[in-house]
Amino acid sequence: MSPFPRSAIGGLLAVLLATSCASTPVTKGADSQTPPTPDVAWPQTFEAVQAAWLFEDQKLFADAVPRSPPAAIEAAFAAQRAQPGFDLRRFVDAHFAMPPSGPQTQVERHDTLRAHIDALWPQLTRTSPTPAAHDSLLPLPQPYVVPGGRFREIYYWDSYFTMRGLVESGEAELSRQMLDNFAHLIDTWGHIPNGNRSYYLSRSQPPFFSHMVMLEARDDPAVAVRYLPQLRREHAFWMDGADALAPGEAFRRAVRLHDGSLLNRYWDDRDVPRPESFMQDRETAEAGRRPHAQVWRDLRAGAESGWDYSSRWLDDPMRLETIRTTAIVPVDLNSLLHRLEATIATACRESGDAACASHYTALADARRRALETHLWHQDGYYTDYDLERRAPRAGITAAALFPLYAGIATQERAQATARIARRELLAPGGLLTTPVNSGQQWDAPNVWAPLQGVAVDGLQRHGEDALAREIAARFTGNVATLFAREHKLVEKYDGDGALQGGGGGEYSLQDGFGWSNGVVLSLFARYPALERDADRVTRAAARQPARAD
Repeated sequence: MSPFPRSAIGGLLAVLLATSCASTPVTKGADSQTPPTPDVAWPQTFEAVQAAWLFEDQKLFADAVPRSPPAAIEAAFAAQRAQPGFDLRRFVDAHFAMPPSGPQTQVERHDTLRAHIDALWPQLTRTSPTPAAHDSLLPLPQPYVVPGGRFREIYYWDSYFTMRGLVESGEAELSRQMLDNFAHLIDTWGHIPNGNRSYYLSRSQPPFFSHMVMLEARDDPAVAVRYLPQLRREHAFWMDGADALAPGEAFRRAVRLHDGSLLNRYWDDRDVPRPESFMQDRETAEAGRRPHAQVWRDLRAGAESGWDYSSRWLDDPMRLETIRTTAIVPVDLNSLLHRLEATIATACRESGDAACASHYTALADARRRALETHLWHQDGYYTDYDLERRAPRAGITAAALFPLYAGIATQERAQATARIARRELLAPGGLLTTPVNSGQQWDAPNVWAPLQGVAVDGLQRHGEDALAREIAARFTGNVATLFAREHKLVEKYDGDGALQGGGGGEYSLQDGFGWSNGVVLSLFARYPALERDADRVTRAAARQPARAD
């Protein structure tokens, strides 16, 4: 446990060093055994391949499957690497089965977004009940939908928005199977990892499991009771160690502020480079002056946030090595955990457990009060809280809309946040992630589908209908324009007037794309006229003669 800082440099080190617990075991189910990550299972080979930049995308080798036991590959590598004429690429080809690279979502041409998305779902659906020996892929009992492109596995928070799209496409059974897979992950590992890969087990992602449960409970309220054990277990994962915290202490994801308020932060149980971004993490740590392990844990915690990466986590918005994710209490995370606590309380009440309902209602109420006290900026918007400086962080981001989405915000504060979001974040192509253009992918000029969905839901909940519809119209227009031009949906979009795919980050723009598909369909369901507008754009483009390149 760590006391919160009282000075700028020493305090930050106290938060990060005293909570550095690389040896902390990954939370898991009683009958599970944590599989080794690729950088642990074949460390010499892994480091040599990644350091040589044998593949432009470092995730490709992290997803490779050994053709023989890793110990045998390591022995062969040690014996051969110093021999004259040793060819590293040839060695990899001989000893590893590489995953497919490049787009895997080529479908028959359709002239509407809905038809295209409906045709995409089967191509994005995977099964992995029994992965190959030594594969980093974790088994899942039911079919699931992957985002697309380099993302060949299920992802936690992506999947909620994907599930919303599946429901709109009439794929209710597949949506329920997705929920069952996440319940299975909680039962097996004690939490939902970032994705179903061994190298993702040390962290989670924004906790949308309660939203998934309530999505499936839309026609059957008993669903929440059915998944109550998993809801409570997910909550226990995020709150691990919280009961023992004194004011000003933190442990893993739990934080107790100096006034006794209990909130949460993002974290990762390891403090080494991420296998899927191995050399990027090394280079980032080497660019700064802080201990590398601190930087690596903050990079990993940034990956748990889903916003990897953003000026939101940086001291210097132009320098990734100044990342301080674990020293920041995020407004979106705590809004989602409030919803989790409220959902558990409701399920307990429906199951007849009054004591449980009372307990979780009290937790949700306490979190709401703490959020309203500490995560509100005096300039009129919700924001994150800086543990080192013991103050709200300046600058609005799209995360400010999460208290509206979770039903925490007062009407006055919702209106104030909406005004500043309109002024600072609304762009021609949707709602910007932040107004800062840092080169990171979760900054301007990018607009991301899940944040559009959260913003529209939250604004409508508080009567900000005009702004909600404007965000929806601008984003779906952006998506339709790119689809008409390139016949695909992508991971992120440029919010500027060019209306094109987004940029920045550690890898090239990916297409598919699970959560973009889901959010577009859910916005069409909310605003049918926007679907008609999009269809006019895409059908007009389809009638144009093909250009000669």
